[in-house]
Amino acid sequence: MAMSMRRAFTARILSLYRIPRSSLSSSSSRPLHNLLRVETATYGGSFRGCFQGGPDRLWLGIHAESRRGFAKGRKSRDDEGSDTVQVAPDIGPAAKSAAASQMEAAMVALSRDLSKLRTGRASPGMLDHIIVEVSGAKVPLSHIAVVSVLDSKTLSVMPYDANTLKELEKAIVSSPLGLNPTVDGQRLLASVPRLTKEHVQAMCKLVNKSSEDVKQSIRRARQKALDTIKKASSSIPKDDVKRLEKEIEELTKKFVKSADDVCKAKEKEISGS
Repeated sequence: MAMSMRRAFTARILSLYRIPRSSLSSSSSRPLHNLLRVETATYGGSFRGCFQGGPDRLWLGIHAESRRGFAKGRKSRDDEGSDTVQVAPDIGPAAKSAAASQMEAAMVALSRDLSKLRTGRASPGMLDHIIVEVSGAKVPLSHIAVVSVLDSKTLSVMPYDANTLKELEKAIVSSPLGLNPTVDGQRLLASVPRLTKEHVQAMCKLVNKSSEDVKQSIRRARQKALDTIKKASSSIPKDDVKRLEKEIEELTKKFVKSADDVCKAKEKEISGS
């Protein structure tokens, strides 16, 4: 089968080169060789040196040339692909978004810390940080009970499971809030005592500390964003760099002001209680 295909292919090539088939049966290969040399010279010499040894050699030479031609064409396409211009990504929006996310996380942490501070008024968030040990496992109080406000001075703690009432009472008494709950049926009632002057001063100091901590977190996020922009400044127009830096500064001022407002409101709540 392979021999038949090679002969057919050879016949096709000879017909293209206008070579009579009778030349193949010649006892001397010289006339055929000379004829092929002339023809290949006419077509650019792409088949030169491939014809000694008869028609089988001719087929192999043509096959090899066609494979090399295909390989060269593939390489040229690869070369064209390698000239593609790489466009640098715009890091401005990403840096700004990352900074905003970090600043928002700092504000969430601030709100959580301030909710732990006791004031003279009852609020459900006062007990959120309390951890209760139940059956050897430590879980947040808010996961096993519902806390509600009965009035400005009284909290109600209703457990999902009445069997955890004693564990809840123990955890509340052990907290630094200074509360002494009493059992009222299947719930606990906790009266929030009025703060002393010393207690108010101590709470205000904690608020100030929380304010400074969150501002440091906000400034760290700001500095990280500016460093990112600075590293990429070589690929960003100077006007865009200045614009991004200005936007980061404005974002920082906005979050710092929000932190100040939240802390001032907390101090007012503590002092007025």
